[in-house]
Amino acid sequence: MIRLLNRPAPLLLCLALASALSGCGRDEPARAAAPQAAAAGASAFAAVARGRVDVEGGLLKLGMSAEGVLTRVPVREGDRVAAGQELAALDATAARADDRIAEAKLAQARAQVNLLQQRLAQARVRAQRLGAAAAAGAGDGQSADDARDALAQLQNEADSARAAADIAAAQREQAAWILQRQTLHAPVAGELSRIAARVGMSVAAHGAPLFVLLPDGERIVRAELNAAFLDSVRPGMQAQILDDGDTQRVLGAARVLRLSPAFGPSTLEDDPDVRANERTVECVLALDKAGGLRIGQRVLVRFLGGAVGAKSAR
Repeated sequence: MIRLLNRPAPLLLCLALASALSGCGRDEPARAAAPQAAAAGASAFAAVARGRVDVEGGLLKLGMSAEGVLTRVPVREGDRVAAGQELAALDATAARADDRIAEAKLAQARAQVNLLQQRLAQARVRAQRLGAAAAAGAGDGQSADDARDALAQLQNEADSARAAADIAAAQREQAAWILQRQTLHAPVAGELSRIAARVGMSVAAHGAPLFVLLPDGERIVRAELNAAFLDSVRPGMQAQILDDGDTQRVLGAARVLRLSPAFGPSTLEDDPDVRANERTVECVLALDKAGGLRIGQRVLVRFLGGAVGAKSAR
C-alpha cells in the first residue's frame, strides 16, 4: 500500500519542473520589454524641476501709510474685495481739520490775487492817462511819474500774491494727500487671505503689514530649473504639474511663459548643503487650470518633449 502511494512522485516532480520552465519562458519577454517601456516614458520629458504655485505679481502685503489709531476695519479674512474698496481707516479728525485750514488759506490767497489784479488794472489805466497828458503838456510830469511808480509797486504785490496762492495750493494738495492716507483701499480685486488689523489698534506708517491680499491674477508656477536643463526648455513648451510628494499624482497642465536671464540660489531644495551651492534659473509657467491648487503649494514640473539628458531634480 505504501509503495502504491509513492509511485506518482516522479510524475508530479516532472510536471512541477515543466510548469516552472514554462513560467520562466513567459517572464523573459516581459523582463526584456521593461527597459524599453522605461526608456519610452523617459523620452516624453525634456526636463524635471521642482516648483511652487504662485500668482502673477505675488501676494500683496498692505499696511497703512500714516500713523494713527484704526477706527474702521470693515472687512474679514476670506472676504473678496473689489479694486478701490476700503479695507481700514484711521481717526482722521486732525487731518480733516488741517485740510479745511489749507482750503481756507488757499481761498484767502486767491481773493488777494483777484483784489490786486483789479487795483493793478486801475493803476495801469491811470498811469497811461497821466503819461499821455504829460507828454501833451496838459498834465504834471511828477504826477505821471508817481502813477508809474504806483503801478510798479502794485505789479510786485500782485506777483507776490500769486506766489502765495501757489504755495497755498500746494499746501492744500499736501493736506488732501495726508487726509487720503488715513484710509487704506484695495489696490486690485482679490481675496483677503490674512488680516492683522482691528479697531482701536495703533499703527505706524509703513509698519508691519495689516492685510495679505491674494490678487485675482493669473496663477503660475515658479520652477527652479537646473543648469543642465537650460538647453532643453523654451517658452511655449507644455508641461505636466504633479504633486511633489510620494504619490506624484498629476495635478494639471501648464505652459512655459519665460525663463529668467539670471541664475539664483535654490529655495526649494531640502538638503541645505545642496541648496547653498546649487544655482538655478527661474522658469515661470502659466497654469491651464488652477482649480484645487493653492498659492505656495510645492509641485513637480515635467517638461514635455525631448529626452532627458541630465539627472532628475528629484
